[in-house]
This record gives sequence, structure tokens and C-alpha cells, in this order.
Amino acid sequence: MPGGRLTQQDRQRIAAGLTDGLSYREIARRLDRPTSTITREIARNGGPAGYRPQQAHQAAIQRARRGTPAPPHAATPPVDTMEQEIIEMAVRAGMPRTAARVHHDLTLSEDGRRTAAELTRRLKVSPASVSVAVNFLVQQGFVRRERDPRRRRDIYVIDDDAWHHAIMISERQTLQTARATMAAAETYGLDSPVGQRLAKTAAFLERVSLDIMESADRWRHLLT
Repeated sequence: MPGGRLTQQDRQRIAAGLTDGLSYREIARRLDRPTSTITREIARNGGPAGYRPQQAHQAAIQRARRGTPAPPHAATPPVDTMEQEIIEMAVRAGMPRTAARVHHDLTLSEDGRRTAAELTRRLKVSPASVSVAVNFLVQQGFVRRERDPRRRRDIYVIDDDAWHHAIMISERQTLQTARATMAAAETYGLDSPVGQRLAKTAAFLERVSLDIMESADRWRHLLT
């Protein structure tokens, strides 16, 4: 699989693939690139509806020269604004803010990898805050740790399968809640009003969780 940065021709092919309605996985396959590379490229440059190959290429050149994004196309929101909106959506969904920032920064990294020192420097937060945020993301399945034996440090990685891991962990927790709720219903008595209410809740949570897990497995191939 080739390495290196995306070329202008690569970005034109990405735009053509989006126009043709191809999945990120299929675009990545045609470019012989990881799906995560295509996902990050599109996310940081206007999303599937606003992706412009020339603008995206100029932004990449500016980042390489100065480490800052190029001025955005007038028809699309500024990159910083879009990134902030993504973080805010994650916070509204229940993710702690620093964890959301760490997750987003890992998502937009070229190889999906950062050290704790890199995250601390880039996000301008304390090492302790990064540690707490990473612990949360690891527990939820969004991120994994890898050990660098040569430098005795942890590297935090977000891979193509991260969303599948996170969904499965979340739904297993919901299944545990469903089973505990059913146990409580049986304690109150399934013929009692409270028991019936709890039993209905347990059945709903269990069915929905199993459906989501089945769907996540069925569509997992889109991430690889």
C-alpha cells in the first residue's frame, strides 16, 4: 500500500467518487489507500457535500508549510468552525469535552496515531487531562493503546474499526441494563403494575440493543 501524502490527482478522484455516490471504502480501494485516510481527508475539507479537490489540496499545502489551514472556499464553512461543530455534537451526545477533542484530533491525524505529549501540545491541556480523556476513550472502544518499546511510551491509536468497537461496547452495557431491569421486574412480580412496566422496558432495551449489534456486524465491512 503506498504511503505519502495525497496528491492533487488523488483528491480529484476522491471528488469524482463522491459525485458517483461511492462509499469511502470503495474510494479508498480505488486509490489503494486506507479507508481512514479518505475519511479524514473528506471530514477536514467540507464533508461529502462540500468537498472541493482544489481547495483541499491548497489547504494541505498550507498545513505542510505553516501548520495552519488555508483560507476556506466561500461556499463552505471555515475548517475550524466545522471541527468545532463536530466536537460540540460529540459533547451533546454525552462525550466529555476533552475526550471529544482528543478523539477528533486522532481522527484527523494522518495515520490515526498520537503520543500523550503530542496531544498535550496540540490541544493545550495538561497531561492529566489527556490521561483521563484517553482512559474514557479506551473504555468506550474508540481508541486503543500501543506501547513503543524503544522509547517506553504509549501511543494512542484510532483505527478503521473504532466505531464498531464503540457501538458493541455501548450495546453490551445496555444489554446488562436490560437484564438488571428484568431481574427487578421479577422481584416486584411480573403481574404487578411496576413489574409489568419494568419488564416492558427490559424487553425494549434488549431488542433494540440486539438489533443495533446485528446491524453493526452486518455493515462492519464498510469500515475496513
